[in-house]
Amino acid sequence: MPSTRFNCLILYSIALFLAPLPALQAAEQQPNILYIMSDDHAAHAIGAYGSRLAAVNPTPTLDRLASEGMLLKNVFCTNSICTPSRATLMTGQYSHVNGVTTLNGAIGPEQQHLARLMKSAGYETAMVGKWHLKKEPAAFDFYTVLPGQGSYFNPVFRVRGPKPWPKNEFRVSRYDSKHSSDAITDISLKWLKNRNQKNKPFFLMHHFKAPHDNFENAERYDWLYQDVTIPEPESLWQRKNHGPLNKALYGTSVGQRNQRRNMGHHMFVDPGLSSEEYTREAYQRYLKKFLRCVRGVDDNVKRLLEHLEETGELDNTIIVYTADQGFMLGEHDYIDKRWMYEESLRMPFIVRYPKWIKANSKDETIINNVNFAPTLLDMAGVKKPEFMQGRSFLPILKGEGTPADWPEATYYRYWMHMAHHDNPAHYGIRTKDYKLIFFYGLPLDAPGAVKPPTPPHWELYDLQKDPHEMQNVIADPAYAPVVKKLKQQLKQLKQQVGDTDERYPELKARLNAS
Repeated sequence: MPSTRFNCLILYSIALFLAPLPALQAAEQQPNILYIMSDDHAAHAIGAYGSRLAAVNPTPTLDRLASEGMLLKNVFCTNSICTPSRATLMTGQYSHVNGVTTLNGAIGPEQQHLARLMKSAGYETAMVGKWHLKKEPAAFDFYTVLPGQGSYFNPVFRVRGPKPWPKNEFRVSRYDSKHSSDAITDISLKWLKNRNQKNKPFFLMHHFKAPHDNFENAERYDWLYQDVTIPEPESLWQRKNHGPLNKALYGTSVGQRNQRRNMGHHMFVDPGLSSEEYTREAYQRYLKKFLRCVRGVDDNVKRLLEHLEETGELDNTIIVYTADQGFMLGEHDYIDKRWMYEESLRMPFIVRYPKWIKANSKDETIINNVNFAPTLLDMAGVKKPEFMQGRSFLPILKGEGTPADWPEATYYRYWMHMAHHDNPAHYGIRTKDYKLIFFYGLPLDAPGAVKPPTPPHWELYDLQKDPHEMQNVIADPAYAPVVKKLKQQLKQLKQQVGDTDERYPELKARLNAS
């Protein structure tokens, strides 16, 4: 029989072995969350989405994430422009509810709900990179953010400090220039390595400036794609019946269609070239600079993954990659975003977390960015508050299927009428099969919108027959029943999200007359 002293030693050893288990279990219940968001990175500029650009291999690291996790094919923005999209992320609310309808909006600490709720749930929180919500990101434990859009090279960052916001600044620089994607990643890595509360899981929002225009890539990518011809979309050259019927296209262009602003201007293309040569040269320069910025993002995501692998945290960290909206890369001769057309509306969304998510899985459920905050909270074990309009799609990520009562359509509204890129104000509905858009063409009370109205018009696209939106079939008699049904569905959806036309008599009049 062992002695009493020996029994005590055994019990003491067992106690020491078991002591860390509650902490480990807590860590498993609350995984780290790394939320990576780029600016204007269209889904079709990620190889894993299988578009025409996959052939030039722009995103090997993101493709790896998709192969080890889930790729969502039908994630959509509710207002495809930077500041409103970021406000929706922080609040879980549509633009008309959180008050940020245009680039002129701001989100103060009292509305930084996602950060506040993550912190209250036991997370150490950080925001690094592009913030673009004007007010201090004070709800985070740590922040280092670009002022406004920020600079691509040797950027200035705003930090918490002794002076009132936004006066605490420092510049990242070196003699051969520091690119923002590298600088933002350096700061995130430093925070991860030296954070103050390592006993807690982390929630890090890592936001790249790239690949927002003017598409300035790090010097090491200057020759990337130099001898490659980037595939062109057919719709760059063929309008067919896209857009307003029997009217000129709105929006800034790749070629010379828009004389006020086009990508040839930005890319310093010789105006003496023929129209075809000008468009082709502008497109190639545009895409190469855009994709070089994308590669810089992808390589810096690789640095973050390598750190998590080295520290043993990779498989206990939920990694989300997305962008604040989509982007037009020459489709229909468009540049920029703002449109409800597919390439601008669709957001990339890739998630890796082996404990919950099956490798190399895909899902086609219609999801929008109002759902992002509730889902991130759900990942942390936090019930979403009632004021958030979205709902969690975590069951979808876990492979449990789409809930039976999940919405079958998404609502979109662009408010900043004709500002910067000549896009009329519009709203619409996107279902699995169709897209109906009402271009109401009024500034209303949207800050920064251009005052002169544009004529109202409707557009309808049959997404099953016409996924590239080449044929506006709004006037086709065969689609009359579809139009009637979708208009009613759109009205119901507007009421559901609380964005009715009753408060805007001039809009209601245009709607009734159309």
